[in-house]
Formats: sequence, C-alpha cells, structure tokens
Amino acid sequence: MTGPWWREAVTYEVYVRSFTDSDGDGLGDLPGVRSRLPYLAGLGVDAVWVTPFYPSPDSDAGYDVSDHRDVDPRLGTLADVDGLIADAHRLDLRVLVDLVLNHVSSAHPWFVAARAAGPGSAERARFHVRAGRGPEGVQPPTNWPSIFGGPAWTPFGDGEWYLHLFDAEQPDLRHDHPDVAADTLATLRFWLDRGVDGVRFDAAGSLSKDPAYPDLPDGWRPGDPAPFSDREEVHEIYRRWARELASYPGDRLGVAETWGGPELLAPYLRPDELGQAFAMDPLYWPLRAQLWRDGVDALLAATGRHGRLPTWVHGSHDVRRAAERWGPHGARAVLLLMLALPGAVYLYAGDELGLPEVTLADEAIRDPVFRRSGGADRGRDGARIPLPWTAGGAPYGFGPAGSTPWLPQPADWGRYAVDGQRDDRSSTLALTRTALPLRDVWWRGRPAELTWRDAPAECLAFRRGQHGPTCLVNLGDAPVDWRPYGRRLLLASAPAAEEKLPARSTAWLA
Repeated sequence: MTGPWWREAVTYEVYVRSFTDSDGDGLGDLPGVRSRLPYLAGLGVDAVWVTPFYPSPDSDAGYDVSDHRDVDPRLGTLADVDGLIADAHRLDLRVLVDLVLNHVSSAHPWFVAARAAGPGSAERARFHVRAGRGPEGVQPPTNWPSIFGGPAWTPFGDGEWYLHLFDAEQPDLRHDHPDVAADTLATLRFWLDRGVDGVRFDAAGSLSKDPAYPDLPDGWRPGDPAPFSDREEVHEIYRRWARELASYPGDRLGVAETWGGPELLAPYLRPDELGQAFAMDPLYWPLRAQLWRDGVDALLAATGRHGRLPTWVHGSHDVRRAAERWGPHGARAVLLLMLALPGAVYLYAGDELGLPEVTLADEAIRDPVFRRSGGADRGRDGARIPLPWTAGGAPYGFGPAGSTPWLPQPADWGRYAVDGQRDDRSSTLALTRTALPLRDVWWRGRPAELTWRDAPAECLAFRRGQHGPTCLVNLGDAPVDWRPYGRRLLLASAPAAEEKLPARSTAWLA
C-alpha cells in the first residue's frame, strides 16, 4: 500500500442509533458499537465512521448538537469513546467521528442566549440573523429553501429571523465570527486529542454564505449554484482545519460530505485541504455502462488534478438502501465495481447484509423531512431500521430480548440476520467478507489509471494500469462470456455458471 492509510481505505459507517442497543432503551449506543468491533474487523474494513453521539434533543437523530465536546448520556460516556477507540486500534481499525459544525441545536446555550437577547445583540451575531421583509418584518429575509423542505428562515418573533438550512431546530452558525471559529477549532482538537484517526465534516459545503444574502433566481432548483453552498470562502475554513489535522501524528483524515459533481468536490482535495470528499453522484446513477464509464473517468480526472483519488460511497444513512436503488443484484455488482476502482470506499451499515428499504407507517416516521415536506417526502428512516444480528424474534439481537427499537423492524427482519448469513456462501455478507481481503491482494495499490478494455454492449471491462486483473461488469439483461477477460475467476457477485457472467453482476478475473 502506498500513501496514507486512508488513500484506498474501506470505511464502514456505523449509524449509532441503529447498530446495537446495549441497555434496552431502544437506542443503539457506544457500548453496543464497541461490542461489535470484532465483527467489523472480521468483515475486513479498515476504518469505522461513527455517526453523532453528542448531547442532542434528537430533532434530527443527533445531527442537532447541543454540546460538541461531550456524549449524550443515553448513548454512553466519554470513557466509552476512549474505550471504543482503544479497542478499535487493538483490532487495527481506525475511527472517524462525525463533526456537525454547520449548525447547532436550538437547545445549544449560544442559541438559547441569542433567542433571549433580542434584536441586534452580540449573542445573535454568532448566527445568520436578518430583519424580516415587509411591514413589521413578517416575511422571510430571502427566498432560500430548507434542504428539509419549507423556508430556510424562522422568525424570532421580534422582527428578526434566523437561518437554518436544515430543520428549524438547527440554526446555522456564522463561521466568520471569531467565537465560532475558535469554538469549532477547539472541538476539532478535543476529538483529535482523544485519538480519533479522522473527521467527517457534515454539510461540508454549507459553512459559508454570501454576506449579501441575495434571493435565488427564478427557476432555481436544488443542485444549481447557490449563495449558501460551496462558496470559495469555505475552503479557507478547511485549510485552517487541515493544518490542525496535519499537526497530529498518524495521517489524520479530513473527509468532506460533499454533494455534487467532480468539479464541485475537487477543490476540497487541494493539497492544503482535505484527504477525501464524498462522490455522491454515483449513488443515483442508473445501471448504464456508458454513464458509469464517463462518470468514473470524470471523477478520476478531477481528483487526480490534486493528486487524490475518488471517495466512492456505496450507501449512507441519507439515501435509500443500495438494494432499493440498484436492486439486490445490482447493489452487489456495484459493490465489487467500487472495490476494484482506484480510491476509497464507504459502506453503510446493513448494506453488507443486503438489507432492503423499509416502508414505515406515518406515525412511526421520525425524520423531520417528513414533517417539513407535509408528508410529500417520506424521509430517510427506511434506511435506518435497527440491524438484525440474530434470526430469532424481535428485536433480532439489536437489543436485549423484550426491548423495543426506536424504529420498528419488519416481521421478516430475521431473514437478513448476521448469524443466518455468516455460513451461507451465497449471502451478501459472505460476498463482502470475501471481497475485502481479496481487494487488498488484487486491487489496492495498483495504478490509478484505468485501461478500458473492449466489452459487449452494456458491459464495462477495465484494468488498473496495463497489466493485472480485469474487472468485468455486466449491466445488461443477458449473460456474457467472461473467458476473453481472464483465465481464472477470482470472485463474482453472482454465480458465474458455465463461464457466463449473469446480468447485473461483476466479476474479478486474473
């Protein structure tokens, strides 16, 4: 392996609230995560990204933080964090924490003080606060929308409004304010001092807003350039944080949660900024060969300009399950494709089990997206159902017998359980546990340049460099002969009987 540990690492996202509940209160917690570290080491991942465990009123499942330098008592203690890091390191696993620095909870002491202090106060200067428009300021200051639905401004009730790009309980911080700059740096140092190996920066592009607060033009749609996203000023923040990361030993990683195409994420990877930036666009690519080939080439070119590699995201807590987006067979095929490509890969907890998206009853949904959209968007909870570890009855090993998980598990959840898949050679878990060690042997550390080989319609075939194994991806509807691409089948995402690779599957060939 060449370069820092994270250059081609496989990182597993642990969604804490849905991973393992150690005490039976229905919420997954840090002791639960700690108890499953041997499972993650056995899976073959290099690192674990742990989603927020900080004190929070839980308006947005912990992404509304009231104290960035402590632990929610429902989820554990600082001693549990220290123990988790120590245990992970003994198992040769790195640990990434999730820092939510674009905003705080409305219960954060700063915002409680801002609400009480009144218009024009120093307390409100830490937030994006503007006078309302119209008589007595009863209209929002701009036409900016919340990512979660509805307007991005909420009134204080005294003529001033505050900005929240997410929920109203998540007021945005002004990162050009000295108090905010100092406090966020103190938070970063706090967790680095405790030994974390990296930091995922939530809502990475949102930290800087145009100080003129212009209205969005008519016809604006999400994804278009916006005065509140991915501005050049945001990169000075990451340069400052990158210097802090670099001051610690061990190649500490900074990864940006970016949403957009290659040209948007590439600036975060400049040599004086971060090591990784999420490539989220592939999450939504349909299984079309030319689209994937063009998209892969574009990402390699954009990241390569800065000496970096793409960061492939197979799934996350913010999108529908991989088995829903690409179909069960397609999700397995994309997994092997991403593992063969140059770069790092992020796997979402439960996708190694092939978990499906779950449709919840209205009354069970917790995601604020559902409420803010008036029910038009059912939100992200369908991909956050607590994991099944055992095939017996509910809660399927997620928590102690008789406990009730925070989101309801389907009646057939046991069919996907870890204990049932562990010895099933055809299972998605078995495929993942086989693929990750093989990746280290056949793909990791090979040249970043792809050599595309001729392939049948709706198929992809490539090597890394001029020699070595071939990855053959069949995104079509009919089987294809794999023999022209290698003498030996190393691994396939579906049984390749009679030397034919089935539709919507991937093979590694030597």
